[in-house]
Amino acid sequence: MSSAPEQEAEQDDGFGRAPERPRTAGGGTGPATAAVTAAANGRPRAPRAGRAGVPPAAVWPGSSEPLGARFRTGADGVAGTNFALWAGGAEAVELCLFDDADEEADSRPGGPDAPDGSGARPGTGGEGGPRRRERETRHLLTELTHEIWHGFVPGVRPGRRYGYRVHGRWDPWTGARWNPSKLLLDPYARAVDGDFTLPPEVYGHVRDWPQQHVADTVRDERDSAPYVPKGVVVADGDDWADDRRPKTPWADSVIYELHVRGFTMRHPGIPENLRGTYAGLAHPAAVEHLARLGVTAVELLPVHQFAHEDHLLRRGLRNYWGYNSIGYFAPHAGYAASGTRGPQVGEFKRMVRALHAAGIEVILDVVYNHTAEGGELGPTLSLRGVDNRRYYRLQGDARRYADYTGCGNTLHVVQPNVLRLITDSLRYWVTEMGVDGFRFDLAAALARSMHDVDMLSPFLAVIAQDPVLRRVKLIAEPWDVGSGGYQVGAFPPLWTEWNDRYRDAVRDFWRGALPDVRDLGYRLSGSSDLYAWGGRRPYASVNFVTAHDGFTLRDLVSYEQKHNEANGEGNRDGTGDNRSWNCGAEGPTDDPGVLALRRRQLRNLLTTLLLSTGVPMLVAGDEMGRTQGGNNNAYCQDNATSWVDWSLLEDPGWRALRDLAGRLLALRRAHPVLRSRAFFSGRPQGADGLRDLAWFTAEGTEMTRDDWYAPKATLGMYLSGRDISERGPQGEPVTDDSFLAVLHAGEGPVRFTLPGPPWADTYELLVNTALEKQDAAPGDRRAAGSPVAVRARSVLLLRARSRGTAIPVTEVPGPKNE
Repeated sequence: MSSAPEQEAEQDDGFGRAPERPRTAGGGTGPATAAVTAAANGRPRAPRAGRAGVPPAAVWPGSSEPLGARFRTGADGVAGTNFALWAGGAEAVELCLFDDADEEADSRPGGPDAPDGSGARPGTGGEGGPRRRERETRHLLTELTHEIWHGFVPGVRPGRRYGYRVHGRWDPWTGARWNPSKLLLDPYARAVDGDFTLPPEVYGHVRDWPQQHVADTVRDERDSAPYVPKGVVVADGDDWADDRRPKTPWADSVIYELHVRGFTMRHPGIPENLRGTYAGLAHPAAVEHLARLGVTAVELLPVHQFAHEDHLLRRGLRNYWGYNSIGYFAPHAGYAASGTRGPQVGEFKRMVRALHAAGIEVILDVVYNHTAEGGELGPTLSLRGVDNRRYYRLQGDARRYADYTGCGNTLHVVQPNVLRLITDSLRYWVTEMGVDGFRFDLAAALARSMHDVDMLSPFLAVIAQDPVLRRVKLIAEPWDVGSGGYQVGAFPPLWTEWNDRYRDAVRDFWRGALPDVRDLGYRLSGSSDLYAWGGRRPYASVNFVTAHDGFTLRDLVSYEQKHNEANGEGNRDGTGDNRSWNCGAEGPTDDPGVLALRRRQLRNLLTTLLLSTGVPMLVAGDEMGRTQGGNNNAYCQDNATSWVDWSLLEDPGWRALRDLAGRLLALRRAHPVLRSRAFFSGRPQGADGLRDLAWFTAEGTEMTRDDWYAPKATLGMYLSGRDISERGPQGEPVTDDSFLAVLHAGEGPVRFTLPGPPWADTYELLVNTALEKQDAAPGDRRAAGSPVAVRARSVLLLRARSRGTAIPVTEVPGPKNE
């Protein structure tokens, strides 16, 4: 088959013409539909020939599988790259290749997100200014197989930059928004070079059209290529033969939510040129902190390529969290120290290997519910220009987007091509990038069929039967912003969920706002009221007190009101339902009593979390008192507000908090009764009438029904290790120590009577949150039946010992000395 002639373009409209000013004309279905060029309304015009003396480059038919750009050796041993793009409704597709003439302009290997936070990059212009004048070569893809446009281009090797121009109708009134003037990022691009600055040229419509109510219907015919990032061809070939996945069982897992950039930017042990990068997180100084603390998995805030929103760029801010994805296969280039023309892929893999070597799994926070293209007034960057009607959920008025995410659009997961995009991306990150699981942002939006959330939806059904995905860790944020979107406890087996009811109950108890302790009892023991169905286990609940979204742990006990003024939105953003208590003063204070109470409350919250049944999740820096100054929505604060302040560990008090977290995690690791794999029955397990889980009042008596419904500030939880549900590898019984946890949220001290036989004969004090520093060795012995003084707002953890049993006692060493 003959190939299309080669074409070069330098900021033209794609057919050898100078860009025209957008105009309105008849022919559309709405009152202000833009004029449709011949190329977009019918067959594309033949591209103009290349320069004299330059022979046209051949485009061979290639293959429709796999999607994306894949470098390989083609027929006759010729090396090149196969390009394949699903564009079901398109009339023509042009592959656009960009040469390396300006490669030297990209002198900073880290790419667009410079370590200093400036985002500056040599050779680029600011908003509205082109990055560089680069030569573009276009190839018309003439092969179409099952709605996939494809071609093999000899000689195209890894590191080559590319994009697509997709032709079709411009008729926003029916949802058709094809515009070949806009260079599109390949949805399957595995590396991205450049940053999204969002000048007017990258919008498919005329952003500044005088009649704003119809601006989205007026097509902008200016070329966006000089202003947008390009996909990068990446080499294959990593078989992961030298990698050993930790494969930590869910019940043994401890998750540590961190931001690649924020965790490493201020770490004194990481070289400056690696801070803020994947290589920085792989550095021994970073890995050592995680290993010492005792976490088993890091949950990385979004690392898919993302874009910064226009309203942030206009205010001189940036999207820090990254929940604005535009490239589901590409590691975000701004977190790479090694370069943005493909090396970022290898750097990410080396980070995963380093964490695996330390026994730490890698879980990605992924955003498949929406993209950075926003609503009808958003930019045209990728999916909108490929096939708007098939990628996004549209309203009855097809100009508008169905928005279940609060971000302007929602991916139409019911569509086979969208479902394939998501599952191909997930499998890629598991099989080729080495990750161990995913946390799905606003997962309820993915579980919607045509409108309502449906636990038999195509997305959940595909995940359940996929031989790769059903074997990795799957965590749902079980809600979205649409009607019926709150689905905590409703996701099917295989799924674990963020449990916000745990968060709310624990916060309310320690601030004295729980009317009774019924809800707290469920949350401490694994939330059986939510998850004891369909064979689910207590580890279906990811227990957390804080997350990236909201106050840090320290701010939770220091502020009652949000302080988000730095976000530039008049303090209107962020939730007002913080369930926080400032301990008597708002924000910074010199009052020693308030400061001491705050630190005790931090120890209380941390201890409660790490003693609860389920999967605990810590947030980076909470174990050392990180503060955001009361900002509970720091999504746009790519600065010291959000970065972990490692100098806190120079303070003996914050160092003691870190050591307490490590001690509690060591206890969890050593004692299966503290990480139960099955729900407690609360019934006697043997002839002595001992229950596997029992609850006690301050008087040392078992809780009655009336006790559960009465206001209480004190609760005793007894976990028996004599006959736990876990069995050994050959089915043998597993025994463990027994523990009594006393949680007291009252304003004054209380005398708690320790339960007598058969529960225990003596008790050994292991943790007392009234003390800033815990002893490294086991603590005091107390006789069963005797009262023990519990200071105001504190937790005691005691090990129960009985003379009539031969249960081995596991001594848990304290944290290592500094």
